[in-house]
Amino acid sequence: MLFFTMSSGSAPPAPPVTTGASPSRVRLYAGVVGAVAALAVGLGVTAPSDHPQLPAMAGAALLMAVYWIFDVLPIAVTSLLPLALFPLLGVADPSAVAGAYGKPTIFLFMGGFMLALGIERAGLHRRIALAIVAAIGSRPARLVLGFMVASGVLSMWISNTATVMVMLPIAAAILRSHEEAAADRGAAPIPGFGTALMLGIAYAANIGGMGTLVGTPPNLAYRQILHDVFPAAPEVSFTGWMLLGVPLAVVFVALGWLLLTRVLFRFPAAPAFGERSVIRDARRALGPVRRDELRAGLVFAVVALLWVTGGSGKGDLPGWRDLPGLAKIGDEAVAMAGAILLFAIPSAERPGALMDWPTAVRLPWGILLLFGGGFALAAGFESTGLSGAIGGALGGLSGLPPWVLVVIVCAVMTFMTELTSNTATANLVLPILGKAAVVMGVDPRVLMVPATLSASCAFMMPVATPTNAIVFGTGHITIPQMVRAGVWLNLLGVALITAAFFLIGVEVLDIAPAVVPTWAISP
Repeated sequence: MLFFTMSSGSAPPAPPVTTGASPSRVRLYAGVVGAVAALAVGLGVTAPSDHPQLPAMAGAALLMAVYWIFDVLPIAVTSLLPLALFPLLGVADPSAVAGAYGKPTIFLFMGGFMLALGIERAGLHRRIALAIVAAIGSRPARLVLGFMVASGVLSMWISNTATVMVMLPIAAAILRSHEEAAADRGAAPIPGFGTALMLGIAYAANIGGMGTLVGTPPNLAYRQILHDVFPAAPEVSFTGWMLLGVPLAVVFVALGWLLLTRVLFRFPAAPAFGERSVIRDARRALGPVRRDELRAGLVFAVVALLWVTGGSGKGDLPGWRDLPGLAKIGDEAVAMAGAILLFAIPSAERPGALMDWPTAVRLPWGILLLFGGGFALAAGFESTGLSGAIGGALGGLSGLPPWVLVVIVCAVMTFMTELTSNTATANLVLPILGKAAVVMGVDPRVLMVPATLSASCAFMMPVATPTNAIVFGTGHITIPQMVRAGVWLNLLGVALITAAFFLIGVEVLDIAPAVVPTWAISP
């Protein structure tokens, strides 16, 4: 995910990266240029007769894109621009714009994140992580795999950043133990072990977020934008997404591990130098499973079970929503009910409940505003005809096979998000891709789903994601090492997402790639 959360342990700040101009000056120039360009577009583009607000919307969208990309204003503040601009420009009335900031998807994210905070407050996530690492093994290559599996599993349900913050102190202790044990034996530490371990943690946290709808914000952005742009589109179910996302994440983590430990940082068949004792001591320090861990874990398990058993998007897997009177209960209602329960169930270890408000306010409110701004932007794209106009301009690609289009989309999204917010990029790109797909004669999901998954594949740069920045700040990784490994992971991501979509996605999501479904055709 795109935000930082507090958790046990800490990481040193990343070393500053020197550029030719100060960030504040770049933001100032970008802000001025963006405003001038937006004004020029708004006044210079000829409005079609059936969509007179299209030029104004194009200017507003350009302004938001520049401000998001160059961080002219805080991303959350830029996300509020539709509330001020759209009514002023006649794009939408205030109530319609404000409604975008209260979509069900936003409350699904809010409830899911509160559940994750409850797990963190109880300390259950640390126990789960240590159990996974201990089960996989303590030899260096197996340790990298153990940390990657633990990071991937946790990041499917809690934020990627919180996952890394949990894993980092354990990894740092293991590396210290490894270096000390090697020195005692008169041997050198294994070259590249620390680099591979830290990169593996960050990469697996990014990859794991692909697995579930709540794993990372772009997944939820896709779910809402598909519905907003194509109101008659099939519901994006939790189960349907997991049937694609989980196998993809599993294979991605496995191949990423092989790439890190067998190709980029080759490990000799060396025995463990003392890492097993570090993991054993960390697990022993946790003590027996506490009642708060059990209570928070039970609530989360029930919510997750309800998410995945509600019903399939294809309709051929019956779920509890098929029971009388339950059809209208959405995933967001389940999430919020679970979050409210955490405030009601008493804690066995401290006064009050399992969750308190000081913990809940750590929720990344800026991401909720980013969702709202993106949904307002998508609605504006659709109502003014802008997404259709841009999509029509991309019609020249209509002769390409669907798999080629997917490769292009994956590559562009992957490398674009090395320098831009993945959620903001998804908000900008997904409405356009949906309409462009119709012009190209393919199902909109053929472009939108791979683009969404590719938004999680920024592996090259420390600034690409908070997870990358955190592990870079440990000092075990240099920028050339991250870029070298990240390029290979980026390319692997493009290939795997393309393959997974056509081998799994088209079946579980019921997609005929080269056919435009009736729900995507405007009346």
